[in-house]
Amino acid sequence: MDYAYKNGIRHFDTAASYGKGEQFLLDWNRQHAYKDVQLSSKWGYSYVANWEIGFKGAHEIKEHSLAKLMEQWQKAREMLPALETYQIHSATFESGVLENTDVLRMLHKIKESSGLKIGISVSGHNQSEVLRAALSVKVNDNPLFDSYQATYNILEQSCFSILKEIIQSNKTVMIKEGLANGRLFENQKFSHYNHLYKLLKDLSEKYGVGPDAIALRFIMDSLQPQLLLSGAFNTSQLSQNLKATTIKLEQNDLTKLYALGLDRDRYWKERSLLLWH
Repeated sequence: MDYAYKNGIRHFDTAASYGKGEQFLLDWNRQHAYKDVQLSSKWGYSYVANWEIGFKGAHEIKEHSLAKLMEQWQKAREMLPALETYQIHSATFESGVLENTDVLRMLHKIKESSGLKIGISVSGHNQSEVLRAALSVKVNDNPLFDSYQATYNILEQSCFSILKEIIQSNKTVMIKEGLANGRLFENQKFSHYNHLYKLLKDLSEKYGVGPDAIALRFIMDSLQPQLLLSGAFNTSQLSQNLKATTIKLEQNDLTKLYALGLDRDRYWKERSLLLWH
């Protein structure tokens, strides 16, 4: 489950693939009934690792079928009216979901009947191309997608232009993996990023916040998305992340961080080698 904070509104994003996570969010929202909370969820994956550390094989199975949409929508709809956005989880050209007319029509039907924003999340080296294709998807001559979730951070800046275009068209952009799956924190396994770690340390001292807040503020100042997901694991991490809202990076510092962007193929190849727990 991810957390975002924007303009006084708390936004929580979870995925049906995790089952327990979505049920936890549903129970939590019912218990607290906060009026300043928005929820979003995704469909299209089944989680099969049963929360087992060291699980061998794929933790998730992707299925962008109409049957999977209908199955997972039954759980997601219980979060209405707090549910704000319903997204396709990690849409790709290979899954064929952007050409599956049955799925697209059902998403349009859900949108019309519930008032939800219908969204898409993307991942991988061709994020930009998938986002571009999604922009052209229409049902009954009306654009289907209102929200677009993608990876953007100091190291992965390849979809900057298309995301800015989406923002300027008054669609919602939601950013995930702002801390590059932990690679922006000093780590001996990634000594090739020592120059990055030094810059983040220097900027942390300058602005009086942690490197995580600097990294998140880079996204806020450079791209200005409507929502930036934190990914915090506990309240301590969340408190540190939220310090990003207390600063604004100077242009010279932004320029230094811009210069650290990687070739997208290199970024995603390295990401694919990360161990997941």
